Amino acid sequence: MATTDITALIDYYVREKDLTRERVIQALEASFLTAYSKMVPGADRIHDLRAVVIPQKGSVKIKATMRVVEDDQMTDPFNEIKLSTAQHVASKSGRQINVGDSVSVNVTPKDFGRIAVQTARQTMQQRIRRAEQEMLAEAFKDRVGELVTGTVKRYDKGDVIVEVEKFEGLLLSRQRIPGEEYNAGDKLRFYVVEVRDGSRGNELILSRSHPNLVRRLFESEVIEIAEHSVEIVTVVREAGYRSKLVVRSHDANVDPIGACVGIRGSRVKNVVNELNHEKVDILEYTEDKGEMVKESLAPIDPVRIDVDEAARVVTVYVEDDKAAAKAKGRKGQNVRLTARLISTPEERWDVRVEAHDSRAALEAQAQEGASELAQKLNITDSLASAMVQAGFTTVEGIAAYGQKEDLMEALGITEEEAEKILQAARNN
Repeated sequence: MATTDITALIDYYVREKDLTRERVIQALEASFLTAYSKMVPGADRIHDLRAVVIPQKGSVKIKATMRVVEDDQMTDPFNEIKLSTAQHVASKSGRQINVGDSVSVNVTPKDFGRIAVQTARQTMQQRIRRAEQEMLAEAFKDRVGELVTGTVKRYDKGDVIVEVEKFEGLLLSRQRIPGEEYNAGDKLRFYVVEVRDGSRGNELILSRSHPNLVRRLFESEVIEIAEHSVEIVTVVREAGYRSKLVVRSHDANVDPIGACVGIRGSRVKNVVNELNHEKVDILEYTEDKGEMVKESLAPIDPVRIDVDEAARVVTVYVEDDKAAAKAKGRKGQNVRLTARLISTPEERWDVRVEAHDSRAALEAQAQEGASELAQKLNITDSLASAMVQAGFTTVEGIAAYGQKEDLMEALGITEEEAEKILQAARNN
């Protein structure tokens, strides 16, 4: 291999692969060593064998470290050298050689030429790939969880290969947004999931479907988040359908939802466009789970919300089946996201949406009103229920407008009983 060949090869990999000259030279030396091992029988028996590439001279030498022994004591020609031979070699440098010393011996074959170069070229790609993987691990080992920009290069067995800062990242099928298409040259932003030891060595795993992609996108768009005046509390997501972002403000003068939406919706639009037009709901944090569920299901206006702390269930009653279907969302996704929104690692909550039964609601309301009358007027439950059915529903109304004759006629009670009821109502 000529000087220009070695120099050009090193320059190419340094320039195109962003590798250091030292790494490229190491890879080239390893390739020549492989070539030597294939060419020379018994090379695998040499304990200390190395290749030395000198780019400036365009030369490569194969050297072995051998132990000096007496001329008549050599038993291992692969790892030992006769004293007389070693002294002859060392005489050019003036070094004194003794038995037991270790010396570096040039074992480059005379015909170590074109065949070795061809073999080295074949193995060079593997060595460079290994060096790239080492650099990839070094470059991204502390960047897991970050947002990066990448360019789509090609498909490989269903996965998408993405170029990220001169490295190749892998977008697995399960990390893609359902329905999103990727074409060579597309520039997108990705979430760094991990650097793993895969079947092809170190692999940079990227994601477009991870919930934290939404988090990082808002962090990059909203200066108030970067300044910590607005905090992202929770992000839940079903990629390709909808994301829900819960935020709160640490500054009384900052509206957390307004900050995330931006002027004329500019900030949230940028995020939505990056997510291939995925819906994004932005909610303000509250500890009241019922209120949190109500915000999440908006614009549906619930008739009633029941929160069962013991069972960890929030039941939302809406007007009818149509409203229930809208609140649940396509295949129940909206309700599932809402349940995940109010859940914690320690407590899993469930959200249920049911159509409101007006008759049952009226009966429940009537029963509640009757119980209140019975308690305040000191009458029986049956009499209180009869009063509600007759239109006497509140203590205030009875006190202000109630007539003794009306009570007697409607309830079939005596004058004394009617007077007693009116007096009790006025005393309340």
